[in-house]
This record gives sequence, structure tokens and C-alpha cells, in this order.
Amino acid sequence: MTQTLRFSLVGLAVIGGIATAAYLWQSDPANADGLLPYQDADRIAKGAEIYEDACASCHGDQLQGEPNWRERDADGYLPAPPHDETGHTWHHPDAQLIQIVALGTETIVGNGYQSKMIGFADSLEPHDIVDVLAFIKSTWPDHIILRHNDINTRAGQ
Repeated sequence: MTQTLRFSLVGLAVIGGIATAAYLWQSDPANADGLLPYQDADRIAKGAEIYEDACASCHGDQLQGEPNWRERDADGYLPAPPHDETGHTWHHPDAQLIQIVALGTETIVGNGYQSKMIGFADSLEPHDIVDVLAFIKSTWPDHIILRHNDINTRAGQ
């Protein structure tokens, strides 16, 4: 099996698992604000641990991102953006954020876009990806959470 075919099959399986988890989460009327359980203390705590292990080395221990994250480096890559309210993470609906973490930015953006953001589908379970994103969202101020929830609503989530 070629690497591309294997990657495609893994990607489809991950997205299918995430979609199923998201559907089950969203089908609960208490979760009308999107796919992320950002008010669930247990899921947030688990997400914080995973973030520390898998994300903080690039995105910062305080979600602050790398310096000059809007300016390409000498190799043409953008530094890791912040995941706090100063970044653009909250500008994307939950499903897209899940896809980016699972498959990597290059795969999601396509068209030759280059990024150092790898996909974590091979190293994290779908629920772990959701927990990391729930942790991130739980740190945003209320007005950003409301705006993000509106983005999710407009995206049909």
C-alpha cells in the first residue's frame, strides 16, 4: 500500500471517527455551542495535559504562540500562532479545527501551502483532539467564546 493511500485511509477513518463523536456530542441539546466540550472540567483537564505534551513546545505553555507568528521565517513558514484570544484559532469552526489538528494544516489548506503543523491522527485518539481543543476554548474570554459559538452556528455545528 502506498504512503499516500495509507494516509488517505487513515485520514478518512479519523474524520469518520471525529464526525461520529461530534454527532453524538452535538445531538445532546446541552451542547448547542458547537462540538467542543469546553465546559466539561474533566475533558478540559485531560486536554490541558495533552496540550502540554503535544502542543506547548510550539504554541507555548500559555497558548501564546511563537514570536512574530504572522511573518514567514527564512524558510517561508509561518511560526506557530497563539491559541489564546489574540490568535485566529477562534475564527474557525470546531469541525475545521478538529481536521487541522488531525490531518495537519498542509493537508487541510492544500494548493501547495506549507506548514510545520503536522497532523496528530497517528498519535492522538479523536476524543483526545477534541479534549485539547476544548481546553483551548475554555481559556478564551466570554466575549470570544460567544463569537466562536456564533461561528459554529453559522457553520451548522
